Amino acid sequence: MAQLEQLLKMAEDELTEYSTDARKIEKLRRKIGLSVSLAEQRQIKAALLATMQPNQIAQIVEEQRQVVALPFWGIAGLGLLLGISLNQPIGLLAAIAGSVAAFRIQKWGWQLQAKRLLLQTFEDIEARIAQPNK
Repeated sequence: MAQLEQLLKMAEDELTEYSTDARKIEKLRRKIGLSVSLAEQRQIKAALLATMQPNQIAQIVEEQRQVVALPFWGIAGLGLLLGISLNQPIGLLAAIAGSVAAFRIQKWGWQLQAKRLLLQTFEDIEARIAQPNK
């Protein structure tokens, strides 16, 4: 769904800013309200919920992506150090593999955070529709 991808990119853009989650949701809510109808919002939310599988590993990566990736950055650093100092190509391969693994873990965590922010925004929109006096 192209519109879901576009909204996820908007959520990722909001994650780059240093602000509270409430402020991010507020800004994202305004953007979604201008670009997506209520029926489309419900369809996108259903599609988003279908893509999010509730498992323990994904939850840990979403909440602590940098902590999960840290050992792989360590492997990359040690591989680079040993590869250069001992002139061992296997160390350089470990550096490349560790860097790729760490980068992918952080990217996955970033995407999971964007999905969660988008889901929270949809829930906020629905709550505001249910109680219009706020």
